[in-house]
Amino acid sequence: MAKEKKYKVKRKKMTGGDFAFHIGAYFIFGLILIICAYPFYYLMICTISDNRMVDLGQIRLLPSGIHFDNYVKVMKVQNLTNSFRISVLRTVIGTGLSLIVTSYMAYFFTKEEMWARKFWYRLVVVTMYFSAGMIPAYLNNRMLGLNNTFWIYIVPSLISVYNMILVKTSIESMPPDLEESAYLDGAGFFTRFVRIVLPLQKPILATVGLFSAVGHWNDFFTTQLYVTNPRLYTLQFQLYELLNQIRAASEQITTEDPYAKLTPTGIRLTLTAVVVIPIMLVYPFIQKYYVKGVMIGAVKG
Repeated sequence: MAKEKKYKVKRKKMTGGDFAFHIGAYFIFGLILIICAYPFYYLMICTISDNRMVDLGQIRLLPSGIHFDNYVKVMKVQNLTNSFRISVLRTVIGTGLSLIVTSYMAYFFTKEEMWARKFWYRLVVVTMYFSAGMIPAYLNNRMLGLNNTFWIYIVPSLISVYNMILVKTSIESMPPDLEESAYLDGAGFFTRFVRIVLPLQKPILATVGLFSAVGHWNDFFTTQLYVTNPRLYTLQFQLYELLNQIRAASEQITTEDPYAKLTPTGIRLTLTAVVVIPIMLVYPFIQKYYVKGVMIGAVKG
C-alpha cells in the first residue's frame, strides 16, 4: 500500500516592506475600530455612572459611581415594556414573512417559464425609484383597513425590491443542474424552492434578513403616520416621544438615592442603550454569513 505523501506549505518569508505594511494596516484598522466602538462604549459607561458626573461631562474612559438604577427606573416609564414587546414582535414576524415572500418572488423571476417575466421584473424595479407618495400610500392603507392596526407594520414591508434583487442574483448563480435533476425526479416549483434553493441561500438570506430586521427595529415613522393607539407604539416611537418630552419623562421617574436620580441626559442615554442593545445582539449570529451574502448577491457568478 503506497504511503501518502505529505506536502508542506512553505510560507513566504516576510520582507521589511511587508512587515511595515502589516503594521500600518493593523494600526489603521485598529484606529477605525476604536473610532466606531468608542461611541457605544461611552454610551454604556454613561448609563451606569453617576448621573451628576455625566451631566458635567466628567465621564471619559471609565465609569464612576457605578449603579444600575437608570435601567431599573427607565423600564418603569409608562408603556415602555409594551412598546418593547411590539417592536420585538414586529421585527420577528416582519422579518420572517418578508424573507419568505421576497425569496419566493425572487425565485420566480429567475424562471423563463414565467409569463411576461421581463415586463413584470422591470415594473417591480421601477418602484425602487418612483412611488405614489405619502398621501396615496396613507389612503391606500386606510382603505385596506391597516391603519391603526399591528399589520400596518407587516404588510406594506413584505416585499423589498432591493433585497429581492440580491436574492434573485444569488439564485441565478446556482448550478442549474441541481434543479434539473430534481425536476427529472418529478419535483415541482414549490418543492424545488423549499428543498433545493432555500437551503443553499443561507448567506444571502441571513444578509437580507439583517437588513430587514434593522429596518423594522429602527423605524418610528410608520407609527407616527399610521398609529394613534398607544398600545401599538413601537420602542423607537416611544423613545422619540420621550425625547421630545424629556422633562415630563424625568418627572415620572423617582428614586430615593439623589445621586442616582435620573436627569434628562440620563434618560436620553439610557433609552438609547435600551433601543440599541437588542439589535446589536443579533449581529454576532449573522456576521459569518454577512460578507459572503453581500458578495454573492452583488456579483452574478
